[in-house]
Amino acid sequence: MERVSRLEEHGDETIKKVWFESGRIFMLSSQDKEYSRPLEAFPVLKEASNEERNDFAIVLHGRALRWESLDEDIHISSFYNTEEPNMMNEVAAIFRQFPQLNVSEVARSMGVNKSLLSKYIYGIKKPSPQRMQQIKETLHYLGEQLMAV
Repeated sequence: MERVSRLEEHGDETIKKVWFESGRIFMLSSQDKEYSRPLEAFPVLKEASNEERNDFAIVLHGRALRWESLDEDIHISSFYNTEEPNMMNEVAAIFRQFPQLNVSEVARSMGVNKSLLSKYIYGIKKPSPQRMQQIKETLHYLGEQLMAV
């Protein structure tokens, strides 16, 4: 039996309408199907203002969204994932325990993109054991720097 990809399954479906509501992004497709994802799935959009979120263009022949001012792109296939974020994960627990941690600065100290670290925090992506160790080592290093003050 041949496996069908999510893109093949949705054929020539394109983006017809997009809106934001209740901490989610919604998309109505050309096939009149409504899709929704939590903003946690797109950390750049989650942190953006309503005005910034609504300043998008539908591009790639209706297959993607582009936020020029945010330098963010979302392909239609991102809406096909029905898995919700898992906010009860180890990385999120660390950042909840220490709300004074600056995600941008921790990411910079690790040498990763803030968006990637945010996806770990929001439970969109799960860090590998090696990445989890890197997060902990970075936080230990930052703690040592604070203790030296």
